[in-house]
Amino acid sequence: MSGRIPPLGDTTGLWQAVLSAAAGRCQCRGTCGKTHAKDGGRCPVRHGGYARHNAGPVRLLAAPADPDGLLLPAHRAAALPKRELAAWCPACHDSTRRTAAKTGRGATGPADSLF
Repeated sequence: MSGRIPPLGDTTGLWQAVLSAAAGRCQCRGTCGKTHAKDGGRCPVRHGGYARHNAGPVRLLAAPADPDGLLLPAHRAAALPKRELAAWCPACHDSTRRTAAKTGRGATGPADSLF
């Protein structure tokens, strides 16, 4: 986990703890709409890696693990304990959040990552 610079505002080390528990890899298992079948059912994107050519390095997000939780207002998501958070690459996070919003699941309000 060395070399990871936490985002501003991570004064408690929560982002670092979530990334450590995820071994620095996105924890999506298909809620984004992709099967991730070529990668054992889990998104292959790693923090600091590249999701595609000609794109900058990926910064994983710490956000609610449950897709419904991605629709929580930021102040409620920030109160979740570490065990209810997961590491998400931006693409899986956004796709999962859009799917949850379309299906009318979860709470209403802004859907943000914590970091």
